[in-house]
Amino acid sequence: MSEAKPRCHIPAGGEFLLLPPTQQAFAYRNVDRMFATRPVTRGPTPRLLPRGPEVAPRYVVDGVEHGVDDYIDRACVSGILAIKRGRIVLERYALGLEEATRWSTMSMVKSLTSTLIGAALKDGAIASLDDKVSSYVPAVRGSAYDAVAVRDLLTMSSGVAWSEDYTDRHSHVNRYSQSLGDKVPGGVLALLRELAPEHTPGSRFLYNTGDTYLLGCLLSAAVGTTIADYMTRRIWAPQGMEFDAFYTLESEGGQEIGGSRAGMTLRDLGRFGLFLLEGGHGVLPEGWLAEASRPAFTLNPAENSFGATGYGYSWWLQDGVMAAVGFAGQSLCLDPAEKLVVVTLSARPQPPYAAAYTVDMKAERAAFHAALTAALR
Repeated sequence: MSEAKPRCHIPAGGEFLLLPPTQQAFAYRNVDRMFATRPVTRGPTPRLLPRGPEVAPRYVVDGVEHGVDDYIDRACVSGILAIKRGRIVLERYALGLEEATRWSTMSMVKSLTSTLIGAALKDGAIASLDDKVSSYVPAVRGSAYDAVAVRDLLTMSSGVAWSEDYTDRHSHVNRYSQSLGDKVPGGVLALLRELAPEHTPGSRFLYNTGDTYLLGCLLSAAVGTTIADYMTRRIWAPQGMEFDAFYTLESEGGQEIGGSRAGMTLRDLGRFGLFLLEGGHGVLPEGWLAEASRPAFTLNPAENSFGATGYGYSWWLQDGVMAAVGFAGQSLCLDPAEKLVVVTLSARPQPPYAAAYTVDMKAERAAFHAALTAALR
């Protein structure tokens, strides 16, 4: 019998999308203890972010006025950062998040990975967005992905049948999640090869985390190195990120997960937003931000958690704002017209627990962001 020593209990990785509220914040702060990861390394000199006067927006929901502290409590926010014209005007932490804590990006990282596709185009590692995925990833030849182009993965229009139902333990996204939790080498690609074709590639939008996993495989193959290394060399180190980050891996030493569960700090996500608003500093093709934020598909705002009216290159679009959006309330919002970056990290309760929570999260976010934008004009 072994000696009784202090140990920390870590939730099972395969349950990541199904955690109760009591475990969410802990898990989102400790993704690197639940999954295999690979570091994204900062450079020697962080970019300084000057601070301006703090903004104090007031917003109204159902006839009741609320402030920033109310929003943090009501929307289960762990961190919020607003940068206006390059200056921090709001920075708050909650739920155990601290300045150096790498919180789970969830699907926000899809938009960051899509940005690296732009860098690979600029570098000539990808010849065209119309290239077939199978020409870079031979493992999907003969599958439903055989006829799919890079652009189709960027715009979630592979045409491949996929279920993104987080409440169904047998859905494709939960089978994907279980494979990551079990750290199965090649497990996600094996799942993707099983999928059936449903629509002509490029013809319909269907949110599919598997598409972005494959996009990450394509990126690694094209640039000849890991996604983490490419992110480090092209953006993270030269753009002055303050802390090391990480990509989650499908297995120990395996492929990065291009579409979920990376770990990054609040301020460094803000710096990434500034990098994009400032035009990509020569790392991206000319006009990439405008191209990435052009709607490839029109959406019904009632049918997505952000209230987006369009979808671009892995960015959700709404009234001139482009947003990287992640599970449980994560978002990185860029408003080029207002020169505003807003990062929100959260631990919103998920079904079945969300049914007991009376706050309309979509309405709450929309009201707060509108008030924040107005207060900064």
